[in-house]
Amino acid sequence: MTTPRDLPRIDDLIGEAASLVARFGRAAATEALREAVERSRAAVLAGQTVDVDSATLIEQAATLLDARRPGALQRVINATGVVVHTNLGRAPLSVQALEALTQAASVTDLEYDLPTGRRGSRGARLDPLVAEACGAEDGMAVNNAAGALVLVLAALASGRGVLVSRGELVEIGGSFRLPDIMAASGARLVEVGTTNRTRAADYAQAADEHGDIALALKVHPSNFSISGFTQSADVQELAATLGPRGIPVAHDVGSGLLHDSPQPWLLAEPSMRASLESGAGLAICSGDKLLGGPQAGLIAGSAPLVEACRLHPLARALRLDKLRIAALHATLEAHLAERYDDVPVWRMLRSNIADLQARADALALAIGSSARVSEGESVVGGGSAPGAVIASPVVRVACDHPDRVARTLRQGSPAIVARVDDGALWLDPRTVEPADDATLAQRVAEALLPMQDVTTTPAP
Repeated sequence: MTTPRDLPRIDDLIGEAASLVARFGRAAATEALREAVERSRAAVLAGQTVDVDSATLIEQAATLLDARRPGALQRVINATGVVVHTNLGRAPLSVQALEALTQAASVTDLEYDLPTGRRGSRGARLDPLVAEACGAEDGMAVNNAAGALVLVLAALASGRGVLVSRGELVEIGGSFRLPDIMAASGARLVEVGTTNRTRAADYAQAADEHGDIALALKVHPSNFSISGFTQSADVQELAATLGPRGIPVAHDVGSGLLHDSPQPWLLAEPSMRASLESGAGLAICSGDKLLGGPQAGLIAGSAPLVEACRLHPLARALRLDKLRIAALHATLEAHLAERYDDVPVWRMLRSNIADLQARADALALAIGSSARVSEGESVVGGGSAPGAVIASPVVRVACDHPDRVARTLRQGSPAIVARVDDGALWLDPRTVEPADDATLAQRVAEALLPMQDVTTTPAP
């Protein structure tokens, strides 16, 4: 019968747990081994039969440490058909952005002017690109779009009123709501109109009634849509109505579309250029959605307004690090040179249907008889183009336990995330890099084998 005396000493366990110490450090490994031993001791004293050998205790300690210290980010093959998948890191970076990232990871001239040998500005190389890409007088970038909005409100409207339509008081995800963001910035929210109908005249009336209005904020509802008996004032109407009152319009464009696109699934998306051309004093957008770059928030527009944001103390707290500056610089250069296929998000969105069909056919053939190609739909994702879909050929894999197969795929390396719907597993090649097609097909075929064994082996 096992007794507490049979439990190994912590010093002896540490000597046998070299791999655990190398991975987590001696202090953390010692603490986890001590906890594993104490749990076994309590079980023995309670009369339970437990394994007290060193290998078992070391394995238990490793499980404890894994639970407390999540591992590093893993590469994932996205077979969901959601191009900008928030849970999968949004936009995958271009080859050029990755190369720029690698170079920036070393010692760089981030804030050093090489010709003069004096201190330089980290924004000097990026801000002109933001302005040019957005068709603006000036531009800058901060660490995300919410940060850009906070900075604009703090720099231009702290302690003053900001006009916002009730239909645009959005929640951007993670329970972050526009009224809360405005309160944190020090701006005073002035609600205008109603949820479904707000006219330019409503803004004018609110400005006259409340006084001391710093700006009007128009927010694109990028993660939802309202239909039916609705009306909203566009940027051009607001600029014409509020401009004579000295109230600039700031437009939160949202998804990072730089200029209007003829693609039918983007017709409802406002662009940075169109917003500024319509009279917005400032336009704000994300860098890691339709722009296809790293997480960032772009601010572009009137030079005096951008400069006010640049000089505000919050600008330093929200500034980009050298890695994101490098990746965003490479992404903006690709857009300016119209090399859209260099940007993975745009390459996926613009994929040729015939090419996708050929890849889907090859995937289904490689997976086996349980797979067939069907008509399907991809989506932009990331809170962009809500309700819009893109016709795509997809692979439907029939199996008795699709959730179990999907779980097996997620637990492999690289992890594969697919869609489970209507009792089947669905694979959309639009969001899969062509170089990963063979791996995807092989892994799905392998994951199906245990399921076939379960369903075909007769019970004893």
